[in-house]
Amino acid sequence: MFTTESLLNSDLPKVRVGIGRGTDVGNVERSVEAMSQYDVRIYDDPMKLADDLAEGRIDAAIRGDMSSSKLLPIIKAKLGLKSLERIVLMELLSGKMILMAPVGIDEGWSDAQKEELARKCVKMAKKIGLGTKIAVMSGGRCEDVGRCKAVDRSIESARNIVKQLEGEGYDVYHCQILIEDAVKNADILIAPEGITGNIIFRTLHFIGGAKALGAPVMNSDKVFIDTSRVKTDYTDSIALAMKMTEE
Repeated sequence: MFTTESLLNSDLPKVRVGIGRGTDVGNVERSVEAMSQYDVRIYDDPMKLADDLAEGRIDAAIRGDMSSSKLLPIIKAKLGLKSLERIVLMELLSGKMILMAPVGIDEGWSDAQKEELARKCVKMAKKIGLGTKIAVMSGGRCEDVGRCKAVDRSIESARNIVKQLEGEGYDVYHCQILIEDAVKNADILIAPEGITGNIIFRTLHFIGGAKALGAPVMNSDKVFIDTSRVKTDYTDSIALAMKMTEE
């Protein structure tokens, strides 16, 4: 089973990784020291971190505890992106690892966007050695059709996405609103839209104690891992960034 421990103990590629430091609490420094056998560099300047990633002077970058409002707009500009499409990798208290998208509040507002995020989740899952079963969520159970127009649209959307992805050969099903079953049965969760996905992430991570290894940006050929400033250990994020550089 793919876990944080198995990731950290795996044969990671010898690549150059940069990580942002935005506070003086020492979490970034301790994480880099713990990964001292690898080439991991600390950056205090968001422009320098983004420049070095864009120009290939480092192979991967991690936000670390640098301010998102400072770093992310620069990353978008340097990589030539209109938005950052992120997929979060989480380890639940049960030890189960899952991928989830969309998690940006402005993402996943069309069937086509969610279908593309699901495809990218599968691509990432294969790269890191995770399973590829997809659960597409909706705002209610199928038996709830007729109770609320918003729920009806959500269920119809999920059904359409499943039909499309099934036709492409993906292992996918409509899990309805039953996230408690989906986290047991699937490896990839597709939320109804980005607001719901963000709430799920925040609930699992900040309240439920699930580990968040990071959220790789998937709409760029450069490896950038978005992380939370409240993390105290970034070694798993560093290992994930290294793993993401593999072809």
